[in-house]
Amino acid sequence: MKSPEINESNPLSDIIPDEIFHKLDREKLLNFTSVRDHLIRRKYKRYRAMKLSANEAIFKIREEYPYLQFDTIRKIVYKIKR
Repeated sequence: MKSPEINESNPLSDIIPDEIFHKLDREKLLNFTSVRDHLIRRKYKRYRAMKLSANEAIFKIREEYPYLQFDTIRKIVYKIKR
């Protein structure tokens, strides 16, 4: 199964326009850990929409981010927004 499509030049294209993303990037105003976590949550939602179980979705994401532990990914996808 292919991973969900992500705009490589602007991974936050679902939130902000390319121009703003690139300006923030140039000015070093982006927290790339938060960007990564946003991408992980988006991939998780897409995998779940494809009828994968929660564990299968997390294992798929872990294949793409092998440096993250299963529990770390689980905490990212289940993080409650404040």
